[in-house]
Amino acid sequence: MTAHRARTAGADAPGMTGSASELPWIEDAGKVAPKDARVLSRLFFDRLQLLEEGTPAHQYARNTLIEMNLSLVRFAAGRFRNRGSGDMEDIVQVGTIGLIKAIDRFDLSREVEFTSFAVPYIVGEIKRFFRDTSWAVHVPRRMQELRVDIAKAKESLSTEFDRDPTVPELAEQLGIGEDEVAEGIVAANGYTAGSLDMSSDPAGAGRLHPPGRTLADALGSPDPGMETVENLHTLAPLLGHLDARERRIIDMRFGQEMTQSQIGAELGISQMHVSRLLSRILQKLRSGMFVEE
Repeated sequence: MTAHRARTAGADAPGMTGSASELPWIEDAGKVAPKDARVLSRLFFDRLQLLEEGTPAHQYARNTLIEMNLSLVRFAAGRFRNRGSGDMEDIVQVGTIGLIKAIDRFDLSREVEFTSFAVPYIVGEIKRFFRDTSWAVHVPRRMQELRVDIAKAKESLSTEFDRDPTVPELAEQLGIGEDEVAEGIVAANGYTAGSLDMSSDPAGAGRLHPPGRTLADALGSPDPGMETVENLHTLAPLLGHLDARERRIIDMRFGQEMTQSQIGAELGISQMHVSRLLSRILQKLRSGMFVEE
């Protein structure tokens, strides 16, 4: 055995008795060579099933198995190195969860190599991580799975037809409706997000801060006049509910831009009365606009 010190557990491993004393004491299980790890793993699994869960001996055996087999996690994680923006450290941590699940569920009596048993657990956990976290925009799980099905069908049909398949062809291949295929294609756009600093020129795709126009340059800005238009559309029916005198006062004040004194002289009432009428009318209109929203 290489890269580790192994000795019989006993006096050097407090709390380990019985079956545990037959286990080698490994100073640094993470440095055990993969070939040695396979041999030692069978021994540790054999003893692990005899140890009481929660005891120091059981904890030592389980933790040692995890550390000895971390190379499986790193191997599986390497397949996802260039996928999305996932950090390798995060991927390894997620894969380790799969390794722990495999250790807790492995049974030597199945006569299956632990590596063959563990890798699907590790890869499955990593794939679940990407499925749940790597979408730039959150979409329902059904749409995430549909995206994968559409991608596989598209690849298969592209090879067969020597061109990109149409939506009806994809729908027939997958046995679903065309509307569902279209929905899945739209949802797939949420898988990755492009930078607003990316070039809007296809020739400059993939470059950040190019000398030409960026996508941000092509975005429109809020039109301050739009809010006025929306307010006028909301206000129009409310004006229709005012009586003739109220509409006339509004027209003189805001249409003809007359002063309150001029309106009072026109109607034969005091300026104070005009002020109170305007306040009441405007409050009625504001309340109506608030209800409409």
